[in-house]
Amino acid sequence: MSNNAATTTGLKGENVGKHVTGTREEWLAARLDLLKAEKELTRRSDELALQRQRLPWVRIDKEYRFETDEGSAPLAGLFKGRSQLLVYHFMFGVDYKAGCPNCSSIADGFNGNAVHLENHDVSFYAISRAPLEKLQAYKRRLGWTFPWASSLGGDFNSDLNVSFSEEQQREGGIEYNYRREPAWEVQGIGDSMTKQGEDPVAKIAATTGTDVATFTRERPGMSAFAMEDGVVYHTYSSFARGLDALWGVYQWLDRAPLGRNEITGTWFRRNDEYKKG
Repeated sequence: MSNNAATTTGLKGENVGKHVTGTREEWLAARLDLLKAEKELTRRSDELALQRQRLPWVRIDKEYRFETDEGSAPLAGLFKGRSQLLVYHFMFGVDYKAGCPNCSSIADGFNGNAVHLENHDVSFYAISRAPLEKLQAYKRRLGWTFPWASSLGGDFNSDLNVSFSEEQQREGGIEYNYRREPAWEVQGIGDSMTKQGEDPVAKIAATTGTDVATFTRERPGMSAFAMEDGVVYHTYSSFARGLDALWGVYQWLDRAPLGRNEITGTWFRRNDEYKKG
């Protein structure tokens, strides 16, 4: 057995030339070491889930209304008779011509999950500020059936810290992912969403028909709510990299030989934009 880097003809990615070859026995020994770490991560993940569930519930007294496929509804109406509600804050602003491709990639997994959640006392909705007609058309385009509501005209997105004004952007008033961002003139808008600078964000923004400033006034996130005795409570929210676990394709790629393999930049597309064959 040789520990020299293996030939990687046909492979592309940051791990090319770095992996080693070995015998089945050596692979098994290394795999068992990894298994210990994986089990520890699983146990820690279970502990974190309990911590989430033990967060204090915050009563919501503000009246929010949404436009849904079934008509106008209050936040309580999105529960559809269930005791829990999970919301994905989908980046689709009023001025967008198409939804964020990152959010679209995550949303490709929603159809299959929603039916199981709904049969486990959990209602599910994606919520965006774009008008309902835009959301419905985009759903038809990408073959989605999960519930998607418009929060246009209300404070829901801003109160949940996923939508911001141009004034907040310019004056450093954005608080996202539990930290305050500097004014964009000082640091650059794109830096708030990626460590690679503004160019990758500009490319993604262009796919939504917007510029960087307009695009980044919307942000991704998820929030959880509970209903008890007719009262709605906010129980949890997560943003940015906290959404990785919900991005199904990333969970598969993390188990692929070359991992996420993103050295070439933004690679994902909407599900109808990939070349066929």
